[in-house]
Amino acid sequence: MSRAEMDELGWNQCDIILVTGDAYVDHPSFGMAIVGRVLEAQGFRVGIIAQPDWRSTEAFEALGEPKLFFGITAGNMDSMVNRYTADRRVRSDDAYTPGGQGGRRPDRSVIVYSQRIHEAYPQSTLIIGGIEASLRRVAHFDYWQEKIRRSLLLDARADLLVFGNGERQIVEIAHRLAAGENINAISNMRGTALIGNQADENWVEIDSTHLDAPGPIEARPDPYAAVPGGHRASASNASQPTVVKFARHADSVPARLSYIRMPSFEQVRDDPVLYAHASRIVHMESNPGNARALVQRHGNKDIWLNPPPLPLSMTEMDRTYELPYQRKPHPAYGTERIPAYEMIRFSVTIQRGCFGGCTFCSITEHEGRIIQNRSEDSIVREIETIRDEVPGFTGVISDLGGPTANMYRLACKSKEIEAACRRPSCVFPGVCSNLDTDHSALINLYKRARKLDGVKKVLIASGVRYDLAIESPEYVKELAQHHTGGYLKIAPEAISDGPLSKMMKPGIAAYDRFKKLFDRYSKAAGKEQYLIPYFIAAHPGTTDEDMLELALWLKKNGYRADQVQAFLPGPMATATAMYYSGKNPLRRVRKDSETVTVPKGLKVRRLHKAFLRYHDPNNWPMLRAALQRMGREDLIGNGKQHLIPRFQPRGTGKAFEGVRKKQSFKTQHTR
Repeated sequence: MSRAEMDELGWNQCDIILVTGDAYVDHPSFGMAIVGRVLEAQGFRVGIIAQPDWRSTEAFEALGEPKLFFGITAGNMDSMVNRYTADRRVRSDDAYTPGGQGGRRPDRSVIVYSQRIHEAYPQSTLIIGGIEASLRRVAHFDYWQEKIRRSLLLDARADLLVFGNGERQIVEIAHRLAAGENINAISNMRGTALIGNQADENWVEIDSTHLDAPGPIEARPDPYAAVPGGHRASASNASQPTVVKFARHADSVPARLSYIRMPSFEQVRDDPVLYAHASRIVHMESNPGNARALVQRHGNKDIWLNPPPLPLSMTEMDRTYELPYQRKPHPAYGTERIPAYEMIRFSVTIQRGCFGGCTFCSITEHEGRIIQNRSEDSIVREIETIRDEVPGFTGVISDLGGPTANMYRLACKSKEIEAACRRPSCVFPGVCSNLDTDHSALINLYKRARKLDGVKKVLIASGVRYDLAIESPEYVKELAQHHTGGYLKIAPEAISDGPLSKMMKPGIAAYDRFKKLFDRYSKAAGKEQYLIPYFIAAHPGTTDEDMLELALWLKKNGYRADQVQAFLPGPMATATAMYYSGKNPLRRVRKDSETVTVPKGLKVRRLHKAFLRYHDPNNWPMLRAALQRMGREDLIGNGKQHLIPRFQPRGTGKAFEGVRKKQSFKTQHTR
């Protein structure tokens, strides 16, 4: 991280310099630590510039110019999600910064960091990656500007974009550049996107609207219509003849010889239906077993997306997670606490990927839906390393998990079916009959981990997919009796069919079945334990009536949420396409297809959050007005059957909110 460290190692130049928006924590839960250690294991000299001051080029010049390339990421989180709430308010803290201090990274970090490096080293090779770049690899809706933005490749002026988990790609790139290959020649690698069309005369172009026709968008041009000069119209370069190869059926064309041309940036920018269609195509082409390359025009340039990366094998996963991580922040931070590290320092990643396909989530778009697993032995070795080497370990492993708690070693029963499948979810609308739901490998891992010497408790903090868990009552028993510390967080997200169908989440009946099993096994073990359900407000497909139904359910079951989550449209999520277009891309999108109810605007979003916090007196005036408008005044009163009372406690409600805002303003401007 410094010239002094380079001198100590005898380096006059780094091969690769990684720039990240996070503090540098050498732990395998941090993307830059993994990428750095993987490259180091290949023999490359790696420097890391963490949270540089972006207001000048000075911090970017600290380690000099790398021999091969700069690798740029915003960090473990998208920089906009990291800095702003779902209501677009600036967050006061940043869990990935020493002391939790906010404001240590710029908005759209990848673009800003790239600009500074271009200024400092105009000839250097720039490769962008991580969650921010991965989810912005095509034209995408930007919630913070309420508009469609171009692929991040163009705005960052990068040579290559690595999407998904990038270990395999970044290692191959490093070796090819080290061998003298030009970056422009690296065009055929899975999990990368670049500027330019890589197809030759052997490739067949497939129009995405032929695969999944969105209906008439605009009048088709007459191919025989005369154009100025007496020539006939041409779909391509008018000065050269074009040979067109026709594919009778798109599926008959081998994936390696075909690519799909999506609607251009300008088209999806100007037509929400085409945006929803393009989103549907991206998600249909997400299975590495059958995905084809995608091409999207931006102005006079093509963005070429190679198929997604192949999942890492178990051996590759083991080697990646057993590299010599120090499992702590860099010494440069001294004794300053980094909240994100404090949260995960005693946790262990056991798998990657998620086949749930929740439309509001970005895991599938980034890590893929095929589960990548570590071996039981490798996981146990990491637990033993934590026990023996990590300062402050008290015998409690805080989590064995990943994107989900209970998809470890679960997969399709048939490799052939898995490779051919285009379903966005293996568990919606119900668990696929081809999915192996046997939890025995995970149960055995839990049992082995909790019996290790020096380990008092192994907790499960990752989200439990309860519709899968009920397929294995023995798993629920193990979870409830040995791995829950009084409370278990669970995420039904909604209870009404409207929002659930747009989220691709199971009905509340699956939650009820899981709760019965959890309560039964907790009671059998003599433990008083509770489920803490999480819900999302203002998700596409949600009406005021849906939120009222949820509020009544919460009250009936005695739940009072302290914090609530409002839907935040991430750049590439399916639910974001619903939010922007008002259409449902889970089905074929047409001008006259299903219209999705979208709660937009601060007023309705606040109302939906207020329903989740029906017990807060400050929300009662808003809820009273809503219930009166909805014709549900019968729910206003002082009885148990009512949702909110008629009286308003003194000092609460709108007047209280106004006073609080004035006090907050005065406090901020007199410090």
